[in-house]
Amino acid sequence: MTEKTGTLYGVGVGPGDPELLTLKAVRLIEAADVVAFFAKKDRPGHAFRITGDRISKSAISMRLEYPYTTEIPVDNPKYRAAMANFYDTSAAMIATHLREGRNVAVLCEGDPFLYGSFIYLFDRLEEFTCEVIPGVTAMAGCWAEAAAPMTRGTDVLNIVPGTLDEDQLTSRLTGADAAVIMKVGRNLPKIQRALARAGLADRAVYVERGTQKESKIERLSEKTDEPAPYFSLVLVPGENPSA
Repeated sequence: MTEKTGTLYGVGVGPGDPELLTLKAVRLIEAADVVAFFAKKDRPGHAFRITGDRISKSAISMRLEYPYTTEIPVDNPKYRAAMANFYDTSAAMIATHLREGRNVAVLCEGDPFLYGSFIYLFDRLEEFTCEVIPGVTAMAGCWAEAAAPMTRGTDVLNIVPGTLDEDQLTSRLTGADAAVIMKVGRNLPKIQRALARAGLADRAVYVERGTQKESKIERLSEKTDEPAPYFSLVLVPGENPSA
């Protein structure tokens, strides 16, 4: 008889405000045998901070520490090799618990399947039963806090990573009804230039640490201090007339 393996849960915990956790996310976090979370070196981990008091004292805690975050460019071969090894090792650690019958909840900032690190574990652990619990996305938290209606009627929303080169960014943004630019950080000057080239600079709204206590919202054209932190994005609301 084959022993029952545990279930892998990718749990979206939202952008920062603990009150944006879903009821299902809370239930699964509290019941998990193992709680895994991503973290930058010397940092507690954003998802862990959001959910810390929900984790059972009897649960096994698994810190997954990135070898890099923003220290070197993502297109650097050294970055790619180190990150691939990191995800391989993390998946192997989780697989050990799953094979021993433990349920593993991987905490994910925002939503697990939107630019989430969990995706790379999901790809590597396809042999196991997996359930993904959607979370409030960073963009949804930010446009709500900024009181910025994004799409009306037939507006099309473009979601663009700021890691694209300037020409690609400009191309993706040109003619866009509405847009969200993720992964801002050190890419902010390039994003500002691309928005200007696309004729969208005057509509752009900068949101930093959305839904968190230290959140900051301003028109992108008025932002002068550099650089932008990791938890920041740019919103370009649509201009379709209201009904």
